[in-house]
Order: sequence, then structure tokens, then C-alpha cells
Amino acid sequence: MTIRLTVAQALVRFLAVQFTERDGERRRLIGATWGIFGHGNVAGLGQALLEHADEMPYHQGRNEQAMVHAAVGYARQSNRLATHAVTTSIGPGATNLVTGAALATINHLPVLLLPGDVFAARPADPVLQQLEVPHAADVSVNDTLRPVSRFFDRITRPEQLIPSALAAMRVLTDPVETGAVTLALPQDVQAEAYDWPEEFFAERVWTVRRPGADPVELAAAVTAVRDARRPLVIAGGGVHHSRAEAALAEFAEATRIPVAATQAGKGSLRWDHPQDVGGVGHTGTATADELARTADLVIGVGTRYTDFTTASGTLFENPDVRFLNLNIAAHDGHKLAGLPVVADARSALTELREALHGHRVADSYVTEYTEDKERWEQRVDACYEADEPDVRPTQPQVLGVLDALVDESDVVVNAAGSLPGDLHRMWRARSHDQYHLEYGYSCMGYEIPAAIGVKLAAPERHVWALVGDGTYLMMPTEIVTAVQEGIAIKVLLVQNHGYASIGGLSESVGGERFGTAYRFPSECGTLTGAPLPVDLAANAASLGMRVLRAKTVEDLRAALAEARAADAPTCVYVETETADTVSGPPPAQAWWDVPVAATATRSAAVKARELYERHVSTRRRHL
Repeated sequence: MTIRLTVAQALVRFLAVQFTERDGERRRLIGATWGIFGHGNVAGLGQALLEHADEMPYHQGRNEQAMVHAAVGYARQSNRLATHAVTTSIGPGATNLVTGAALATINHLPVLLLPGDVFAARPADPVLQQLEVPHAADVSVNDTLRPVSRFFDRITRPEQLIPSALAAMRVLTDPVETGAVTLALPQDVQAEAYDWPEEFFAERVWTVRRPGADPVELAAAVTAVRDARRPLVIAGGGVHHSRAEAALAEFAEATRIPVAATQAGKGSLRWDHPQDVGGVGHTGTATADELARTADLVIGVGTRYTDFTTASGTLFENPDVRFLNLNIAAHDGHKLAGLPVVADARSALTELREALHGHRVADSYVTEYTEDKERWEQRVDACYEADEPDVRPTQPQVLGVLDALVDESDVVVNAAGSLPGDLHRMWRARSHDQYHLEYGYSCMGYEIPAAIGVKLAAPERHVWALVGDGTYLMMPTEIVTAVQEGIAIKVLLVQNHGYASIGGLSESVGGERFGTAYRFPSECGTLTGAPLPVDLAANAASLGMRVLRAKTVEDLRAALAEARAADAPTCVYVETETADTVSGPPPAQAWWDVPVAATATRSAAVKARELYERHVSTRRRHL
């Protein structure tokens, strides 16, 4: 039996009956489709989504990149068991997907991209928005998506869709391979009819695997842990992707090994768990970083060991340090010349705990990191504390007010600026999925659309998009979508008049904050004059959002409480203490490599270079 449909109609019907299953939990894989329509998809996927509206929910986006961010937020909140599709027209609509695709792939988060493409039949050449490449007539602008996609195909004939769609689903649901998946759809092919086999539209369940540890690798891991005197676990995003938080807690409680977390792994243990020592690396806590410096065994669980985590190769100072890496991806399991345990994080942690039955680290080690963590939390309390409620808050005080308000049902979304450092060092994660930081790509503009995606995946949760003025100006457009659909996200908009984090970085490398402030030019021509009279609160209000302005700490407490109780999209706008405040104390506890000019005439750069060379000299290649 066959069913006659267009390619676009067939694709929508196919996507509506794809499911994932893990641990007995079954989810619809493609929960909805985001779309902005143009001549490349309006008569294809646009018509198909209208015709099959009862099978495939649709969200109207305002920016193609933002639609991908929303889909990624949904996917992460859904533990990668569900995601959204995104359709665009050809040309700029398609190329606007590239940034979002890179973000998804770098963070191992699934999203399905369905950009329109130029005519497959080439009735006219060139057509509107076609890129002409004289030596390669089959290249279109969609080829920019190849390097940032985990799977890419261009469907030039209807029958190609069947194997390609199945391959796309395989990649989306593979815990190692997942990321952005792109099916480029020429506009004429989208509207072409074909007789499809009925079986193509049968419900299909994709099982998400949990491979266990190889016995030889597990035995080597047990030996390494038993031989270690100062082991440290580094929990990465793979802990969350695997839903291994409980297994990690059981492992840590049984062995009493302290657990530090990357940006993606924060919240793997609650902040008040006895073995939690906070964030690690350049934006980590003093407790975790000191443990990392003295560790003789680092047990990485689901981490990619980025430069922020390793302090650009300078953090792990113990000459005898070795690495044990529990990771479902062999590529990451072998990093830092570590002993690999290539397995699902939950499975590996459970097997390792059982094999280590009775093994515990020394009491003196537990006392050391427990007391050190207590001292760190006192420092955080001091940063959060606001003795004078009638003054403008600092950024840490803003976080302190929010910290005092939320409970484990709240989700905090952030990606860029100075907030990630403050949050990684100080935020007290109360649940496994409260802390939603996108720091694999640290993409400005991610926060608001991602918060929408999170809220769609968890409508019962309070979802906060923490946004600086710089990232807000990059992509406030999906506020309109939140208002249109009544998606009650909370936006905490912090005004500090520029790229504060890059300003601080610029100062540290001898750049003297050049080009990082939102100010008028001064007499010397640099942007160091008065702050720009930009009213971002008014901008958010003009997009339909309810806005609460907070001038003081006391105002902020009231505004945040009101926003949290609101059942409509609400923005709290606050200006922080000074334009030059990046994050305040505590400062970075470990180095990060940003090269400094080797020769310069300005003293700031000369001094920065001297400090840079001292840090570079401590870098190690772990072999």
C-alpha cells in the first residue's frame, strides 16, 4: 500500500510518529516544529504543517538562530529524549541557522534543521538567493551547515527522503553522535508528490542505549581508584545527559571522593551535598581548584575537558596526577592520556561503585575539603549580602536576591557575559536541572529563546533567563513569541553598560577595555564618554513584555517575587552598581589562556605579557 503525498507532507507525517525510549520512558522525538516561511519553504513545509496541524504543533519564530536555541533548550530540558525541528527559507534564513547548529553540536544536543534550498531541477540559473560557485554547481549556501552538523543530506529526489530521514533519526537519538542534523530541502522537491510506502508512517521507537563498562577497563579503573590518595571527580554534562545524578551521589557517598563540576555538569550534586565542592577550573571555586591542583587521580565523568575546566592545561599540578575518564564517547574517554571507561555514565558509575565496595578515602581528606568548602560558602555569603537595601545592587547581590527566592522547581538559563563566571563559582544548585548554562559555545543571545524551549518542555517550572545588556541586544526577538503564546518565562535583565566580561578580560591582557563599553566617544575618540541613553526596559515593554524596574536591592526583592508569581512573560530590569563592575569578588581561582601581544609600547600590555609568560610556563602536557 502507498500514500500519495508531497515530500514536505510525508516528512511531517513521518516526524510525528518517531519516538525515543530509555529506561521504560517513551517520548515523542520531535515535539514541535519552529518555522519562518519564505519562498523556499512556504509552499512546501509551510503548507504541510498547515495540512497536518493536528499531528505536528507549530511555533512561529522571529529569528532563525533563536529558533534553534529554543529547540536546544527544549532538548536539554528533555534529557535529549525529545527535541524540535526548525524550518527556514533558503538564503539568509538558512545561513542564520549556522550559529545555532554549532551550539547544538558542540553541546551534544539534538536538533533537526530543515532549511529550504535552491531548485533541484534548475529551471532558472541562478535563482533568487542562489550562491554561484563556478567550479561546483551543486554547492548552495546550505553547505555552510555541513561542518556544524552531525549529519547532512540534500534531498534532490523524493525517494531519497526515506533512507535519509531514518539516518537523521538514528543520529538524533545516538548518545554519542547527536547534535545538529540537517536535511536541506530544495523548494521544488518539497512540493513534489510521490507514492510513499505506508510503512514509512508507522510508529517507530528509537532505543537510547546504556552500554556498560568493558571488564578490562573496569578492572583498571578499580585499581586506579584504590591506589589514589587524593582522588577528585569532575562531573561534566554527560552526567545530566545520562540522568546519572543519583548514581553519582551514591558513588560519592560510598567512597567519600569529592565531586567538582564543569559548567555543563553543575547541579550533578546538590550544592549542599557533603561531597559537592562546586565548580572547577577558571570559573571554579577555590575549594575545587585547590583539590584539582593536588589530586593524584582525576575521575572525569562525562566531561570534554575544555580549557576552562583544565585552566588551559595549568590546573592539575601534581606531578603524579593520572586521569580516569568515564565517557560514552571514546574520543573524550581517551583525553589527557587517561584510562578510558567507554560506557554510559550511569552504568559506569554503578559498576565502579559496586566493584569498589568498602573502599573510602581517608578521614583527613574528607575533613580537609569539608572545612575548605565551609570557608568558601562564607565568602559567597559575603558577596550575596546586601547590608544597605536602598542602594543599587552589585551583580553578585542580584544573584543573592534571586538565590534567596528560588527553590528546586526554578530553572536558571544563561550563556554569556560575566554571569557564567559568577554563577559557576557561587550559584547554589538545588536540583539536577536547575542550572542551565550553555558554555560549550557561550553564545550571546541564547538565553531568552532557550528559556522558551525549557518552559515548553517543563511548563510547570519557573524558568529564568539571566541576561546582560550585551547579550540582550543580540537577540530579544523571541520575547514576541513568548508573548504571542503566553509562555511565562522570567527575564532578569542586568544593565552594566557594555560587554562587561570582555572589558575585564581586555584589561587583564593589556587591552585597557578598548571597544567594550556602551558609551559615547570622548574627546580622544575612544568610547569612554557618558553611557548611552539606551532604555532596554522600554524595549522589552515595546515587544509586549511586562516589565518591572528595580532601582535598589529592596526593589529587586519585590520585583523578583512578583515576577516569579506571574503567569505571563515578565522582565525584571536592574542596573548594577557600576559600569566597570565585572563580577566583583571572588575573583577567578585559576588561569585561562588568552594570548597577550608579544611586543607593545603601552605599559598595560607590557605588564600583561610578563604575567602571561609566567602562566604559560606552568602548562603541562599530561602523558
